[in-house]
Amino acid sequence: MLSIADILESASNSHVRIGITGGEKAVASAEKAERKGCGNICVYHDPYEMAEDLSSGSIEAAVRGDAPANDAMNAVRKIFHLSKVLRAVLIQPLNGHLFLLGPAGIDEGWTIEEKLQFADLGAQLCRRLGVEPVIGIMSGGRSSDTGRMPEIDASIRNAEEAVRLAKEKGLDVRNMQILIEEAARQCDIIIAPDGISGNLIFRTLHFLGRGTALGAPILNMEKIYVDTSRAKEDYTDSIALAAALTNDNFNIRFHGHVMHAHRD
Repeated sequence: MLSIADILESASNSHVRIGITGGEKAVASAEKAERKGCGNICVYHDPYEMAEDLSSGSIEAAVRGDAPANDAMNAVRKIFHLSKVLRAVLIQPLNGHLFLLGPAGIDEGWTIEEKLQFADLGAQLCRRLGVEPVIGIMSGGRSSDTGRMPEIDASIRNAEEAVRLAKEKGLDVRNMQILIEEAARQCDIIIAPDGISGNLIFRTLHFLGRGTALGAPILNMEKIYVDTSRAKEDYTDSIALAAALTNDNFNIRFHGHVMHAHRD
């Protein structure tokens, strides 16, 4: 099972060039990350400049830091020609295990097509970190709740169809219905019913439940860009995640083979 310690260790002794936007917190985090050996960190004040440097290869990975979300994501959409960014956050609940939670943005993951993208692209990211993932797709109710409200019915149908199509792609996917507690125990990737509920799950686990959130990689772009929350006091772990994602030898260094989750 992947751990935060694995990611932090993988990022040490790195020579990767990473950008981060922001002010004093970003500067302090960059200095701390460099002391930990996470790479060469450049602090930007303009998210567009950082996105341009990421696109050109001047830097190999980027971390949002405390730049305003709209500015940072608009820069990414413009520079990388994306109509929408799809983000999933690596989070570990208090006394729980690390998993990838998406969607992280309120306007993401509302359609069956986007749920499939989260499943497929999330699995690719997990494999990059050495995990062959179990994927849980959630809905707004149990299957037995069908008929209570049209919106609930649509959520249940969409989740069932997304599970069916994901299985056709060969993914290890489960219909977790509304059972977030079971999904958190069983799954390496959790796909919330929609972007609003995904964002609420993240905020509840992180800000109220004292869970550890490393950051939210953008899934639908080739370059590595880790989105963050301005509420974080320290971005060192997000920088370490960006460094780890550039390390193609992660699973060889830590496990000798691709890990498989073994949970009931």
